[in-house]
Amino acid sequence: MRRNDQKVFASKIARALITLVLMVTSVFILMRCAGDPVTVFLGPDATPDMRAAYSGELGLDRPMLAQYLAYLRNVARGSLGVSYVYRHDALGVVLSHLPLTLTLACSALALAALTGIAGGIAAAVFPSRLIGRACAIASVVGLCVPSFFLAIVLMLVFSIQLNWLPTGDAESWRSLVLPAVTMAAASSAVLARYTRVAVRESLDSRYVLAAFARGIPYRRILIHHVLPNAAAPILTILGLLIGGAVTGSTVVETVFSWPGIGNLFVTSVGNRDVPVVQAVVLLAGTAMIMTNLAVDLGYTWLDPRSKSSEK
Repeated sequence: MRRNDQKVFASKIARALITLVLMVTSVFILMRCAGDPVTVFLGPDATPDMRAAYSGELGLDRPMLAQYLAYLRNVARGSLGVSYVYRHDALGVVLSHLPLTLTLACSALALAALTGIAGGIAAAVFPSRLIGRACAIASVVGLCVPSFFLAIVLMLVFSIQLNWLPTGDAESWRSLVLPAVTMAAASSAVLARYTRVAVRESLDSRYVLAAFARGIPYRRILIHHVLPNAAAPILTILGLLIGGAVTGSTVVETVFSWPGIGNLFVTSVGNRDVPVVQAVVLLAGTAMIMTNLAVDLGYTWLDPRSKSSEK
């Protein structure tokens, strides 16, 4: 690896680490502003001795700086406290719900990638035909319709009216269909729009026009010239959607009662279970930061022109 490449990669990693530290600090401040966990857990009728004992157990009787330093040490060790509701390690509670969220996210991303990229290519290659116009309109609709509204409509049609699919839980693969389709809709629309723009720009480039002038078949130009050069922005958006799929499933999981970390987050907020809320936010934020870093480094590797803009 060249020295310039090392500087570019080092600067991006440093930015990710700074973002991670700021995110961890923000979570600490917000959790302390969310209310007194002693009152939430023990209730307003707790005696002063009970409150003092519980505050000492949680370390809330120490100065704020000491709490922050202890918090940083615990985060570095992966110890985020004990859940007030489940009475188990908060991070362990979150990780036990993570596989179902990953299952939902991977299913939605696979569906979004398949439909979004194909629809974007169709809209770029056949802009004046019915299929191209239909894909363009579908991408706009997918961006405009809120996830919760689409989830309710799908539930009314396919669960209540037709009785084809269950309304919630995670009992079988049939329970996965409606949540995955709901999550995939917006991601598919985003991918379709970016794919359309990237393919259209590649089709209008000089090297493609020169290939047409040499009489190279259209399909060969599309496969060997257009799509490879349009891959970098498409992969960038797909990478960002990967991080967003894990962190942005809260609404869908809540509507369909899918027992993932999104549903756990909403339940824990209602119960004022601060350690679990803190663990979910930290895990989701770290996943998003690491995904963005991977996408950033990958785009730098795919497109060397981006290195010239680094200072």
